[in-house]
Amino acid sequence: MVIAGPLGNVLLGKGMKHIGGLAIWPPSQLFHAGLNIFTSGSIWLGVASLITFFVAYMLVLSWADYSFVQPASSLAYGVVALLGYLILDEKVSPLRWAGVAVIFLGVFVVGRTNPRTTEQV
Repeated sequence: MVIAGPLGNVLLGKGMKHIGGLAIWPPSQLFHAGLNIFTSGSIWLGVASLITFFVAYMLVLSWADYSFVQPASSLAYGVVALLGYLILDEKVSPLRWAGVAVIFLGVFVVGRTNPRTTEQV
């Protein structure tokens, strides 16, 4: 879940950057843009990855409390920064990496708590 969500978003971003700006007028331009989007491998891999994320998220929510899952899934923010740096060639500042470290520390604290505080139905 922590990998599939960010990977899907990065692949969608990469695919859309490859396609370029979208013009919605005239309608022929919109049709051409749609054709480019729906024939892009990066876009389809991104969609598949986001579906994987969604299924994993539902499974994890069936196992643990939302108040545990949501903070624990914040590890994805670190994965976003790493994938942006590695795949999209983005520059990530030291201050941003420090923010990621703070998030990881918070996830560590949450991870030391019981994932389920409610009774199973």
